[in-house]
Amino acid sequence: MTAPATPAPFGARLRRAMDARGPLCVGIDPHASLLDAWGLADDIAGLTSFTRTVVDALADRVAVFKPQSAFFERFGSRGLAVLEDATADLRAAGALVVMDAKRGDIGSTMAAYADTYLRPGAPLFSDALTVSPYLGYGSLAPAVELARASGCGLFVLALTSNPEGAEVQRATAADGRTLGAAMLAHLAAENAAERAAGSPLGSFGAVVGATLGDLSSFDLATGGPLLAPGIGAQGATPADLPAVFGPAVRDVVPSVSRGVLRHGPDAAALRAAAERYADEVRAAVGG
Repeated sequence: MTAPATPAPFGARLRRAMDARGPLCVGIDPHASLLDAWGLADDIAGLTSFTRTVVDALADRVAVFKPQSAFFERFGSRGLAVLEDATADLRAAGALVVMDAKRGDIGSTMAAYADTYLRPGAPLFSDALTVSPYLGYGSLAPAVELARASGCGLFVLALTSNPEGAEVQRATAADGRTLGAAMLAHLAAENAAERAAGSPLGSFGAVVGATLGDLSSFDLATGGPLLAPGIGAQGATPADLPAVFGPAVRDVVPSVSRGVLRHGPDAAALRAAAERYADEVRAAVGG
């Protein structure tokens, strides 16, 4: 019997997707106010219509999608069924899915979260998962191990854009580094082997807010991707990226949610907004 092929690492697939489709991640955040703006009810029918419209309009042309799991979970099992279908359809269209669930726990519970999103064949199997390391970076080990085995990736919360994040992420650890800097260093170590083997990008990324301004005091060159929320409705623009990310700007995966989604439910307007953001990012980062 022929052994199954080793999956291509997430980082390599991510670089190919962004080169082919443009350096953009579109968030899928069906919160109540956005459903209302689309003329949809805040119920399972509205959720289904919203999600189906986004998938049909953009799945074959945007590199990365980031569904926010909480906005589906609030509808219970029926909401999760919508998320399962969307995840499968996006991946079938050639897009990469980063599940924005921000999971973080210890031991067997962290392993169960990893199985939910990173084990091939799972109903919510995704290309990557956002995770919280603030029970200690080592608590992420089950997710790191399964991601590596499955050809998936992780995005670890490092320097988030919410003001409250600084209380933890910029606190000083025993070795004198801030906790955010420590997380970036852990990720550089995770990516070292992939990069040494010739991968254009490691599979273990950081979440770093695009609204944070000058981050030159942090070493953002982890060898992996930098998922950058905050563009669009939160105030950052693609033109801000070089000043925020410096030499690591080519590794940025800019994430836009409302900046694209507010143009729905018209499919052509959604596509035009996504294309405009991708073009602006290319111009800003020289990609």
